[in-house]
Amino acid sequence: MATEIAPRIVVDKAVRFGEPVLKGTRVDVQTVIGHLAAGTTIEEVMEEYGLSREDVLAALAYAAHVLSLEEVRIQE
Repeated sequence: MATEIAPRIVVDKAVRFGEPVLKGTRVDVQTVIGHLAAGTTIEEVMEEYGLSREDVLAALAYAAHVLSLEEVRIQE
């Protein structure tokens, strides 16, 4: 059973080993962000994976949220 953890983002142990995916797909957030980071356009990601612009933006928003929770410690 899928659990929504953010708008359009769900997790389900039976799908992609419980990684966050876009709702209604098997496309994980990490894949979307990785393609964007590599220079693939939003439109290309949408076409490649059958996603909407809202799906891609939801993946970006989720990634930004997760990073906002990260605490970086610098040792001097």
